[in-house]
Amino acid sequence: MFRIAHCRLMVCVVLLTCVLASAQNVELKGKVQLTRSGRHVSDASKVVVWLTPVGTTPAPQPPRQTSPIPQLVQKDKSFHPSLLVIPAGGQVEFPNRDLFFHNVFSLFDGKRFDLGLYESGSTQFVRFDKPGISFIFCNIHPQMSAVVIALTTPYYAISNGRGEISLSGVLPGRYQMHVFHSSVSTDALQAVQREITVTSNDNFLGNFSLPESSLEVAHKNKYGRDYDRPDPDSPAYARP
Repeated sequence: MFRIAHCRLMVCVVLLTCVLASAQNVELKGKVQLTRSGRHVSDASKVVVWLTPVGTTPAPQPPRQTSPIPQLVQKDKSFHPSLLVIPAGGQVEFPNRDLFFHNVFSLFDGKRFDLGLYESGSTQFVRFDKPGISFIFCNIHPQMSAVVIALTTPYYAISNGRGEISLSGVLPGRYQMHVFHSSVSTDALQAVQREITVTSNDNFLGNFSLPESSLEVAHKNKYGRDYDRPDPDSPAYARP
């Protein structure tokens, strides 16, 4: 009888602990508006917001990558999707589904790599072993670009087309709020980043506006030079 009563007591304690823990978790809501030349942009998707603990706020359990490994597919001289958020230490697969060669590289902030030329139907893998923002390009096709954000926190969200943001399971505490969008300048992003205090009584991140950059600066190839003009006879382009 004692063992049965003890087991029942332990079950009750575990259930109560789970209930209290879930009651402490907060679902944060917010909304972002993208603007261009002072006017609202209809599609406010692909804004990434994430939280990192500040001060005595305990660090959350680092996220783990689950199967299948996410892909940045090369198709029609584009990356699909153009944005990935993954756990730091996770892998990304880069399959080439075009009929010609690609050369994927990232030699700026974040993970630095160069996959070299690889042909149609083949694939490559990259492990993003540290947190950061990696800008991905192709050394042959300048119109190709993507972003991979590797995070050590599970507290992140990507806005939908209406600019709505939802971060679930956040424990109360102090956090630094980080914001990213590929079309917004670093200065504009830093202007909206701030420290926030999460409580069970306040789950609103707020409304904020991000101006898209009006000036597009062409990136260089992996050698730091302007891109060569397309050569129809090159193996990097469509096969006959």
